[in-house]
Amino acid sequence: MKTKNIIVTGTSRGIGFELVKLFASQGHNVLALSRNDQTINVLNLAGVKTIAFDLCEPSHYDKVVEFISSNWNTVDILINNAGMLLNKPFANTDFNDFTKVYQTNVFGVSELTRVVLPHMPKDGHVVTISSMGGIQGSMKFPGLAAYSSSKGAVITLSELLAEEYKETGPQFNVLALGAVQTEMLKEAFPDYHAPTSALEMATYIHDFALTGNKYYNGKVLQVSNSTP
Repeated sequence: MKTKNIIVTGTSRGIGFELVKLFASQGHNVLALSRNDQTINVLNLAGVKTIAFDLCEPSHYDKVVEFISSNWNTVDILINNAGMLLNKPFANTDFNDFTKVYQTNVFGVSELTRVVLPHMPKDGHVVTISSMGGIQGSMKFPGLAAYSSSKGAVITLSELLAEEYKETGPQFNVLALGAVQTEMLKEAFPDYHAPTSALEMATYIHDFALTGNKYYNGKVLQVSNSTP
């Protein structure tokens, strides 16, 4: 398989951390973006570069563009994996709570996609990680008003982008995940144990990111073997 240039967000732990290792093991070039870049740095993986990056800091996007222009020129795959999960009763979820969740889960996805797009080829692939909670008609859970609604927003965003760029590429798809046993899930739901590990889900996302755009564009795939 041809070596690809791949950007992954939210790589300090969980699914993103596992994705970086999987892509590196196949010889791909990876730019790992996370507020904490040290967990990936200490692995010293060949082909992996890290940038301390916060989706909520507008100036940080310039660092990504500069890296692409100086090192790669093209980006084959962008995986919008970073997310913020807030479990809080709606009555206590104020304007600031919603703003923080949407800044990471929606505005950050939109802005990073926007700045990377000029560097992507026609057969590039933008994969955005959403949640089953963002699927219309799916089972909903109390406390997840900000989180699940934000995950619904990026589904619609990806559908719109697929239409807007259908003639020029790249392709845009969404994976709506069920519960995955990650640190983020444990922090929000300490007593719940998900049936799928971070590595198991990362393996699925890895395969889909590399080949899924041959068969899908503007689609939402539900990846869940449980409720939630």
